[in-house]
Amino acid sequence: MARRHQALRTPRAAGLVGIIFALLLGACIILVRLTLPGDPGDGSGDWFSDASRRRMVQTALGLVPFAGIFFLWFMGAVRARIGDAEDKFVATVFLGSGLLFVATLFGAAAAAGSLLASAGVSGAGSEPQLQSFGQHFTYGLLSTYSMRMAAVFTLSTSSIGHQLGVFPRWLSLLGYLVALTLLFVTDSIAWSELVFPLWALVVSLHILVAGLRRPSASASSS
Repeated sequence: MARRHQALRTPRAAGLVGIIFALLLGACIILVRLTLPGDPGDGSGDWFSDASRRRMVQTALGLVPFAGIFFLWFMGAVRARIGDAEDKFVATVFLGSGLLFVATLFGAAAAAGSLLASAGVSGAGSEPQLQSFGQHFTYGLLSTYSMRMAAVFTLSTSSIGHQLGVFPRWLSLLGYLVALTLLFVTDSIAWSELVFPLWALVVSLHILVAGLRRPSASASSS
């Protein structure tokens, strides 16, 4: 009985963790978009000499590790919601894309941190080639590779949820739309990366509400 009660509590607790991940990742994206130039090739490097903007980037970089940790818990929340009937092929894509998302997100944060550190040592504006390389590398990891892996994760999660019927139809359709946005739009439209934490927030809220309803249904049936 205690084991069953623990199984019922796990999705609720992990749903709360998913909400925290969505808020952290959304805050990171907002801080980066408000601070860094929208196009790393536009030659705008004045943010290096602005102490307040540099602190905003450092704050975002400090939140990234916690966002990655909570994302791993979010993956566990989704798997707990899906159960043991998941398709092994799609589940492998689900796990692989999620882990690669965290890896590329950490890589982009490390690149941005190295860029800030090198600018502080050599002096702002003294190494324009280094700044250009660092900005292109950071944006490439974040907007191209990290968001593509987020798209695959969203697509595989929505597919599993739709096949097994654990997600409502509207939530699966929302996931497909978010995946298409992350695959084809993030390179051309600024702020479009926010659709991923918004989707994660919606999924986490669904898991949380479903976890709250399940014990009530079990109590009424008994």
